[in-house]
Amino acid sequence: MLDTVQAILDEYSDLETRLADPAVHSDQDLVRTLNKRYAHLGPVVSAARDWRSAGEDLTAARELAEEDPAFAEELPALEQALADAEEHLRRMLVPRDPDDDRNVILEIKAGEGGEESALFAGDLLRMYLRYAEHRGWRTQVEDATESDLGGYKDVRVSVSAKGQPGPGDGPWARLKYEGGVHRVQRVPVTESQGRIHTSAAGVLVMPEVEDQGEVQIDPNDLRIDVYRSSGPGGQSVNTTDSAVRITHLPTGVVVSCQNEKSQLQNKEAALRVLRARLRQMAQDAADAEASAARRSQVRTVDRSERIRTYNFPENRISDHRTGYKAYNLDHVLDGDLDPVVQSAMDSDEAARLAAMAET
Repeated sequence: MLDTVQAILDEYSDLETRLADPAVHSDQDLVRTLNKRYAHLGPVVSAARDWRSAGEDLTAARELAEEDPAFAEELPALEQALADAEEHLRRMLVPRDPDDDRNVILEIKAGEGGEESALFAGDLLRMYLRYAEHRGWRTQVEDATESDLGGYKDVRVSVSAKGQPGPGDGPWARLKYEGGVHRVQRVPVTESQGRIHTSAAGVLVMPEVEDQGEVQIDPNDLRIDVYRSSGPGGQSVNTTDSAVRITHLPTGVVVSCQNEKSQLQNKEAALRVLRARLRQMAQDAADAEASAARRSQVRTVDRSERIRTYNFPENRISDHRTGYKAYNLDHVLDGDLDPVVQSAMDSDEAARLAAMAET
């Protein structure tokens, strides 16, 4: 660990030197990259300095205890402080997902359960919008297909942070665990006998592409269709062909967007989603080839493959991956999602720590 810590301290010092150089600031892309890395290393450097300071305090106390036994009384507390600092540093050294600071595109699709599933998809959308609001993130509904009873057959929303998020606080860092099948148990509004039904909705989360150069798209590989919008979007809705559907011919990926007011805005929004999907497809392929896939997201809306259950009669939320369970479903659906998300983050961190211990 000593070598790793010293390498990080050296890199941090080098970054400070480069960021203080006026010549570097002529390249704003480089400055953003350096600042991002500097912010990423900051908490690790702080933990490393605390660890070193705790070690120095313990060494000094041991030397003093040899001359004056009274100092020996301080040793247990200093030894514990060093152990705590070392454990904190070890956790900070766990490799982070390089996409953690990215914004995300989140899609919710109704599955088994008909109108009830669509209504539940609407509940999930509201939960994520409220959660984003609690965390100070910006949201924008990019595209939506509503159901007859006011739910959503499918809906797509972008979530973005304001400024540079801290470690573990970016939209992808927290929302990536939401990908999968969400199951609901409740009495549907369409149920006349008061029976509890089970239905499901699927959630897909993708990190947004920050630089268009990350994903090269040949314009000749795109088929772009325009049509009349049918949802919210202002005066242009139902009056002009402002909605856009883009088909990426080599992969067959289709993305549509109709919620912006102009055809150009909808085209740009659809291209953002297309880049994110193509990047995710490339990442999935690379992960599969390396046999080191990230936490997979269930892409079929099958009730048997669920990650979480929302039980309304018992006001219970259960995460089947982490074992988390609480009886405050009403609060969770109102955006109090952090404890559920944190259970997934803690589980992921434990797995990464175990992997580090094996190497």
